[in-house]
Amino acid sequence: MIKETIDKIKEEQHPFEPFVPVGAVVLMLGTFPPKPERWSMEFYYPNKINDMWRIMGLIFYGDKNHFWIEAEKRFDLPRLKAFLTERKIALYDTATRVRRLKDNASDKFLDIVETIDLDVFFKRCPTLRVIVTAGEKATGVIAEKAGVELPKTGEMVHCSYHEHDFDLHRMPSSSRAYPISLEKKAEAYRDMFRGLGYEV
Repeated sequence: MIKETIDKIKEEQHPFEPFVPVGAVVLMLGTFPPKPERWSMEFYYPNKINDMWRIMGLIFYGDKNHFWIEAEKRFDLPRLKAFLTERKIALYDTATRVRRLKDNASDKFLDIVETIDLDVFFKRCPTLRVIVTAGEKATGVIAEKAGVELPKTGEMVHCSYHEHDFDLHRMPSSSRAYPISLEKKAEAYRDMFRGLGYEV
């Protein structure tokens, strides 16, 4: 009965194309975007109250609002893309098709129908060496594909998937619902990026 009810919920296809700069080394993966009415832009982490771009602004520029346009209540998409391209950071999500079991963006209520095809990513961008996942659900998808135990938040595990070797870093969710402060999240991401050789 529960399965039949779930099956009747409309499926959603991922709304964004993967963002993959030439020579990307790091692939950052969330789970799935929120519903369009929550977007401040047509790009990853579009919800104006999501902390991801504040985390990046804080650790790379010392300003949590570096990517935020206050007068327009949105993130600065050209600036974000330039930043990601310069740092060779790719973006996508672990779920490509989902059903929302509740009318919100919570991972807890996402039924994942189809997951990312990692082979496609590695063929498209063979320079990828690191996958960074934000949150437990996103991390679980990649850990299951690679056949490894779920790492703890802030920890890394080395993975082999088919012919591809990469390090999987599990990081805190950037959702405001995740119960730690922006500063604590930024500290975790700063340590991770510093370990990868970034100047932060």
